[in-house]
Amino acid sequence: MMRYKDEKEAKKEAFRKYLESSGVLDALTKVLVALYEQNDKPSSALEFIQQKLGGPSLSEYEKLQAEMSELQNKYGDLLGTHQETCKELDELKNSHNVASATDTTDGEAPKDEP
Repeated sequence: MMRYKDEKEAKKEAFRKYLESSGVLDALTKVLVALYEQNDKPSSALEFIQQKLGGPSLSEYEKLQAEMSELQNKYGDLLGTHQETCKELDELKNSHNVASATDTTDGEAPKDEP
């Protein structure tokens, strides 16, 4: 049991060192101090923290989500149009190849058109 606690403590310490070396602890401390020093506490502490860390506000996030959804719909429409156009092009190529093959099987050389 003691060995398990030692391993668990070692993992916690390694994680703490990782957070410290990557600057996470400093950033969180600064944000929490800024929140503490606010005379008028914000209605949403979480949104305050997100903004201070550089994340979008809730309204900005919702706007970005709506824009992404709209762009995904446009992409789907354009992809469908592209696939239809490719299909039509293949059909035109096939009909042209069939017509060319019919012209040459009549025993005459194909005529060059200007």
